[in-house]
Amino acid sequence: MPTMKIGSKHQVVIPKEIFTELGLRIGDLVEAVKEGSNIVFKPQKVIPKDQAWFWTEEHQKKEKEASEEIANGETIGPFDNITDALKALKTAKI
Repeated sequence: MPTMKIGSKHQVVIPKEIFTELGLRIGDLVEAVKEGSNIVFKPQKVIPKDQAWFWTEEHQKKEKEASEEIANGETIGPFDNITDALKALKTAKI
């Protein structure tokens, strides 16, 4: 198990094998969390503000429902033209 030394500015260096195994890159963010008497580093991803809606609990629930419906064949289409697609949408029981 690799051991790290805490530097003068409270910095630690992530051992190369762990860094590589986790697919980390220079500049990535990690969160330091205290769990009992342990420090756990958790890789983080930054989500642009204009895409944050996608990761809300409500939207993720709808994404899961849509994926299940697709997997169950609960879809309409494909269509040969926009007229047929619009007609199907108007008559669909949504």
